[in-house]
Amino acid sequence: MNNVPNSKRQFQKNHPASKFLKFHYLLVFFMGMFMSCNTTDNSKKGFSDLGDDKKFQDAHEKPKGVGEYAFQGNMMKFSTDDGKEANGYLLKSKTPSDKYLFVIHEWWGLNDHIKKETDRYANELPGVNVLALDLYDGRVATKPEDAGALMKSTATDRAESIIRGALKFSGKSAKVATVGWCFGGGWSHKASILAADNGVGCVIYYGMPELDAKKIAPLKADVLGLFAAKEQWIGPKVVTQFEQVMKAVGKKLTVHSFDADHAFANPSSERYHSESATKANALSLAFLKEKLGN
Repeated sequence: MNNVPNSKRQFQKNHPASKFLKFHYLLVFFMGMFMSCNTTDNSKKGFSDLGDDKKFQDAHEKPKGVGEYAFQGNMMKFSTDDGKEANGYLLKSKTPSDKYLFVIHEWWGLNDHIKKETDRYANELPGVNVLALDLYDGRVATKPEDAGALMKSTATDRAESIIRGALKFSGKSAKVATVGWCFGGGWSHKASILAADNGVGCVIYYGMPELDAKKIAPLKADVLGLFAAKEQWIGPKVVTQFEQVMKAVGKKLTVHSFDADHAFANPSSERYHSESATKANALSLAFLKEKLGN
């Protein structure tokens, strides 16, 4: 039934091109088998997966305490659209105001350090209500491995419900800016995206920004990115990608990279870099004052 002459079939079998094609097909087959069996596809991992990364854990020493400090704000609760309640640490403006700054904690949770930072922002931004969000629902870590577990276990749906609850609490006409560090830096970006037309400014301290153009589309706030050039997780490559995506979707982004390591702005960290932290703080305050009209 095969009409190809034996001599021609023998030629095809022995021809170098035929052997190359067989090798090519076998290579493609085994690569496909490898990819289908490989369960370590980094492209599908998110920033929260770094919670299991020992090197990332080691980059976060146990936070120092705040010493004898009198907190100026108060813990409060607000409703969320998933039928639950969320926690916040709030300093109300001394005069009625529809301006809000959402402060979002690092991977440790809403600890005393973040509350103290919230007090500082409230003092620097008179006329602004400053609300620190608790995306961990009351849980706070003091060890890197525990912080990693909390970050990794954070459900996106729940965190977004907390942010939407804070936006509802702020009011329909509120002008909302956001600031956060590390884990909170990434969520600062996400919170400003969720704020949509109410968003006026977003500060990201060495956090993983949103890189999906479709998800960034609702963002109206201008963004200030303060990154650590020496770190290996949210380094120059990620920052460049962020700049390209934001430009592609027509969003305003200003980036400053500091010759420092991750957590350089955290005075409770051993990696605190005073010069970089001072410059970054001045930039963030000037940005927030401009966007919130102070």
